[in-house]
Amino acid sequence: MPIVTEQSDRGQPDPGWVVGVDTHTDTHAAAIVDHLGRIHGEIQVPADLAGNQRLTAWASDLVPAEVPVCWSVEGTRSHGHGLVRHLLAAGHIVVEAPKPVSGTRRRGGKSDALDAVHAVRAALSHAQLATPRADGPREALRMLLVTRRHHTDTRTATVNLFKSLILTATSLRETLRGLPTAAQVRTVLAIHASPDTDLEDSIRLQQLNLLARQITDLDNILAANYKQLRALASQICGALLVQPGVGPCAAATLLTAWSHRGRVRSEAAFASLAGVSPLITGSGRHHRHRLNRGGDRALNAALHTIVITRRRMNHPATSDYITRRTGEGRTPGDILRCLKRYSARQLFRIMQSCAMPFGTGFGTGRISCAHCRQGDAATSAAGEADWDWMHRYRCATNPTSRASSPAF
Repeated sequence: MPIVTEQSDRGQPDPGWVVGVDTHTDTHAAAIVDHLGRIHGEIQVPADLAGNQRLTAWASDLVPAEVPVCWSVEGTRSHGHGLVRHLLAAGHIVVEAPKPVSGTRRRGGKSDALDAVHAVRAALSHAQLATPRADGPREALRMLLVTRRHHTDTRTATVNLFKSLILTATSLRETLRGLPTAAQVRTVLAIHASPDTDLEDSIRLQQLNLLARQITDLDNILAANYKQLRALASQICGALLVQPGVGPCAAATLLTAWSHRGRVRSEAAFASLAGVSPLITGSGRHHRHRLNRGGDRALNAALHTIVITRRRMNHPATSDYITRRTGEGRTPGDILRCLKRYSARQLFRIMQSCAMPFGTGFGTGRISCAHCRQGDAATSAAGEADWDWMHRYRCATNPTSRASSPAF
């Protein structure tokens, strides 16, 4: 049974005991299990600061002083977020509790205490465990993305309702026929019901005006959200935004999934996280690969958008690859999947080398680099905030400067 994880790669000892925590809105249930699977204690505490302090003190009393401990927490970005922050601030090793195998979790019953034990045993049985995603700028990007998705869905539903009301109109439908949505909204906002308008048409125009104002407000909200995404993504990793096909939304999705250095161990792991790594399937004489339908589907969609955009803009490297692989008999679907895999590798390496280190402020930590400063008028004109990522990108991609530049 493997011990919990790759923490030793970062200079930390492998944990001998594991504390599993099943998190909820009001309470947290925890269980301590050693590396042999023996349960040494269970507890339930309130989901507040006092409960977090009580939980860590309880674990410290039970675990021998010479034995390291790891915390396997469910819901690290939801109900367990406050606990994870408390544990990380105290210097504990925290991992995300893996999802138990379907069909085995509830064979022995269902309770909060049992779920805490399942969180431990799932962590002990996994060779690779995920660390919680970072707070700060990364969490700010996530909030902007989820609210943008909500406002986009709301706008789509509002536009559909707006057009359905137009569909049942008579003279108004003829007036708006053939106009794009934005023009229809402006036209409806400029129309005012006359006193002799019948009840049906008056109510329809009233509701269309309400929907038109709502669409306009949502457009303004989405435009402001887009500007915030661009500004924050450029501050965290401006090198992403200069890549062909990578816009603010795609860059924010990439940075949100990647989070910080050390969370994703390699570009192959990042491709697996994105669901663009082919899976081996075969037996006997038959050996082939199939699609990976798992992973982060939002990240997969971002890579898909990037590749499609590069293809449409006739990006030279993408066009050459498509031409060569088409001549080899590959289908468009196969070529698209290969391009997504290669894009994941390229963008992962850029984030690894160019992104702002976790825990640093914007525009701080400027590093002296003679290579970036020599003969570069654009660097001095770009400003302090842009200089840092320009340095990282050049020194990460220029072989002559890698040996003399510091690692990031």
